[in-house]
Amino acid sequence: MDTKLTLKLDQEVIEKGKRYASEKKVSLSRIIENYLNSLTSEKTNNEIQISPFVKSLSSGIKIPADYDYKKDRGDYLEQKYK
Repeated sequence: MDTKLTLKLDQEVIEKGKRYASEKKVSLSRIIENYLNSLTSEKTNNEIQISPFVKSLSSGIKIPADYDYKKDRGDYLEQKYK
């Protein structure tokens, strides 16, 4: 159920918020509602909640802490362009 709420905010902040909402094609009320919801939602172990879709993309492969992706990519490119 939607309920009306009156807020007192700096005029400049309101204008910036309205421009942002307009660019994103969403109402300023919806942005504020989503923000308050994210602040007050319960989070497991203080982590960001990951959607089921994003979780489904995970391969389950563990990457070593000392993995040097730049070296690995360099090696790959060196082999590719030999």
